[in-house]
Amino acid sequence: MRTRLLPLLIVLMAGVLLALGFPLAVSVAAAQQQRVVVDRIDDTVRFAALAQFVAEGTGPDERRSTLQEQLDRYHDTYDVRAGVFYRDDGVMARAPETWAVPPSGQGREAFEEALSGRRSQDPPQVWPWQQGARLVVASPVVRDGDVVAVVVTDSPTSEMRSRVLTGWLLIAAGECAAMLLAVGAAFRLTGWVLRPVRVLDAATHDIATGQLNSRVVASGGPPELRRLVRSFNEMADNVEEVLEQQRAFVADASHQLRNPLAALLLRIELLALELPEGNEEIASVRTEGKRLAQVLDDLLDLALAEHAPADLQLTDIGALASERVAAWRPLADEKGVRLTEHRAAVTAWADPIALSSALDAVIDNALKFTPRGEEVTVSAASNGETSTVVITDCGPGLSDEELTRVGDRFWRSGHHQNVKGSGLGLSISRALLAAGGGSIAYAHHEPRGLRVTVTVPRTSPTA
Repeated sequence: MRTRLLPLLIVLMAGVLLALGFPLAVSVAAAQQQRVVVDRIDDTVRFAALAQFVAEGTGPDERRSTLQEQLDRYHDTYDVRAGVFYRDDGVMARAPETWAVPPSGQGREAFEEALSGRRSQDPPQVWPWQQGARLVVASPVVRDGDVVAVVVTDSPTSEMRSRVLTGWLLIAAGECAAMLLAVGAAFRLTGWVLRPVRVLDAATHDIATGQLNSRVVASGGPPELRRLVRSFNEMADNVEEVLEQQRAFVADASHQLRNPLAALLLRIELLALELPEGNEEIASVRTEGKRLAQVLDDLLDLALAEHAPADLQLTDIGALASERVAAWRPLADEKGVRLTEHRAAVTAWADPIALSSALDAVIDNALKFTPRGEEVTVSAASNGETSTVVITDCGPGLSDEELTRVGDRFWRSGHHQNVKGSGLGLSISRALLAAGGGSIAYAHHEPRGLRVTVTVPRTSPTA
């Protein structure tokens, strides 16, 4: 969610900074040029005052020399071309000596405007990339109400453009610094907003994997998310309470039904003594009674498996698998099934009793459906952060649709209804493994059969 929210905030902040930066850059350039223009206006006004005395005709040579001297000094000091020109483009004084009013362009427009009796308008804005651009300012020389000459200054802009560029670089540096601060603020803001969401996501995942006691502490974030956290905790409490009531009901019902069932089986045995030996009805009732007792025992085991916490220990998975293979080998020999193992020194964090029960259920299931003369293989291995025990058989296997349902409570394949079982053994195995952070998965075993993978973590849950 941060990857979607953060770019949006950054784009918005970048747009705001650019919207502020462009007008500021334009104003800096305009201010620098206006400063130069004002200086040139002052200079043209001063030269116009000197030129006015020259045009009066009293002592013109001396005053003309003074004006020329001022223009030469001005040009040498500031590298600004300046001159005083009569209405017919005649020269009163100028510096440098070869400079004249251009016949067209900005200089001619300023000259013509000054002849009308007013100062020329401000020249167009000059930008840093306009190499060779110049600023032309013209002021009229008025005598007895008439314009007798025009003072024209033609200034280079390299220094002004350099100052504008420096100002723009400072603005860009400020924008970059502001952008970095804005990105940092956006990270903090999105972190503050999304922290409850991340914690809520982690708690939801924990509950989905069976850790029903996981809760969220509403310690930060917007008020709406804090209310969502409180609602989530209330929902989790209600769900845990309902599931606890369900487990308690299953356990209590299974326990309470065992006593009447035991009494019923005892009466069946007493009744069988009074009937001829080999009575089929009594044998059928006895079989169904024992099957019902097995279902009740499995229900009680499932309720206890889902309720009891796991006693995790660092366990030698390879040795434990070998022990269970040895325990089931007599039954395998009796059925004519080869039960083999590939032992390896593999350790993991698991509840030994829960893992043993899970392996017993899987191996028992494999031996049930493996035909005589075929093989059941048990192998232990480590894979990164997990250790696995893989049990493969050569039985009829399951279809793709059946693989998605295997392990569900009371589910049994339609092809195996005549095989003894309650449909709870693999469900109990899954509950036992999930309590310790493990899992069980089912897949096809080529060329036929079922491949069951029991996975347990190699790292301690408290690490």
